[in-house]
Amino acid sequence: MFVKGDSIAETAEMGCCGCFGFSFAKKPKKVLRSRGIFVNNTSREFLLDEEGEEEEGEEEEGDDEFYNGDVTDTGNEDDDQFQSPVRRSEEILKYRLQNSLICREVPVKETHKLVRSEDEDGNKMINEYVREYKIGSGSYGKVVLYRSSTDGKYYAIKAFHKSHLLKLRVAPSETAMTDVLREVLIMKTLNHPNIVNLVEVIDDPTTDHFYMVLEYVEGKWVCEGAGPPGGLGENISRKYLRDIVSGLMYLHAHNVIHGDIKPDNLLVTASGTVKIGDFSVSQVFEDDNDELRRSPGTPVFTAPECCLGLTYHGKAADTWAVGVTLYCMVLGRYPFLGDTLQDTYDKIVNNPLNLPDGMNLLLKDLIEGLLCKDPGHRMTLEAVSEHAWVIGEEGPIPLYLCRCKRNRSKEASNGSRMGLLS
Repeated sequence: MFVKGDSIAETAEMGCCGCFGFSFAKKPKKVLRSRGIFVNNTSREFLLDEEGEEEEGEEEEGDDEFYNGDVTDTGNEDDDQFQSPVRRSEEILKYRLQNSLICREVPVKETHKLVRSEDEDGNKMINEYVREYKIGSGSYGKVVLYRSSTDGKYYAIKAFHKSHLLKLRVAPSETAMTDVLREVLIMKTLNHPNIVNLVEVIDDPTTDHFYMVLEYVEGKWVCEGAGPPGGLGENISRKYLRDIVSGLMYLHAHNVIHGDIKPDNLLVTASGTVKIGDFSVSQVFEDDNDELRRSPGTPVFTAPECCLGLTYHGKAADTWAVGVTLYCMVLGRYPFLGDTLQDTYDKIVNNPLNLPDGMNLLLKDLIEGLLCKDPGHRMTLEAVSEHAWVIGEEGPIPLYLCRCKRNRSKEASNGSRMGLLS
């Protein structure tokens, strides 16, 4: 039984769940139909996304977890008639990479030769990287800490089995491998101080292993150790929120929808900077049309409109998740959490937002704006960045002028000068 006073630390010791659906309106309760998940009988352990149990007998190195992210039927049978933005993402990303329309100045290293060995102390190695210990799990595979024998730095490496990913169906025409390859393509284009950096991809066609070498964030996730009651407090929550909003505004400006904003995917460096990680369910758009149908995020962070209808807007759904995250950081608990998936969805859609008496009125206004159930009236990230509580004593969130925007500005400026000279 869930008690409202439960802390994030207490409630986060649960399994993971992927896609789902519900009706966005105060209508009679509806039985949800899902592929792979029987919603009405799903226990509360699937409401939150956290590391699960390891399979017995599997190889420790690169061992994948069971995948609990089966796609839920959103209620429309004409899947093939809906042109999913996911199918276009790879083409958009490849075009950006081929035409240098990216923010990275140093490209991601691509390695097609894998050597698995041991160092003199018997520690497992992949190429130059010496294994230290497992530090977590992503959506489809393990995350392990490695140390480079070349530069001595630590890296977080996501390890996958390609054969396993290819067996996992996440949509009618997509496998988990589609998600991982799209994640790589997305991260190849990004460069921002509040985004985890992808350093190298190791993909040897002669082996079943696939590795993503990421910068290691030597810190914690944003709500770790918050404890009940009261969460992190206003000052730390404000500092973290500013970083989250800065990073997410950058993503949205590049038509990237994260899709799974939550404390577990928000890492804090030793110096206190928040970096957004895990782009395994992220998607990309060519323009501002951010309509999505597949909703593969984490249930308690999901917006009401991610429902049984045709589409929802990815940016607004990301913004809702920021609101849930802020609520968690400030209060140390979730705003809407039931004993089952169905119960949780009903509460997200129908229950009013409860905030404690005596809360800072500016903070209350911000949380209410972010957790507005109507996406058309929900506060935008731009409005959040200018909100009085967010500004505080620090001033407005600084605008980040990325490399691709600078290049476009230079091209426009050069074009204007050429026009004047002609």
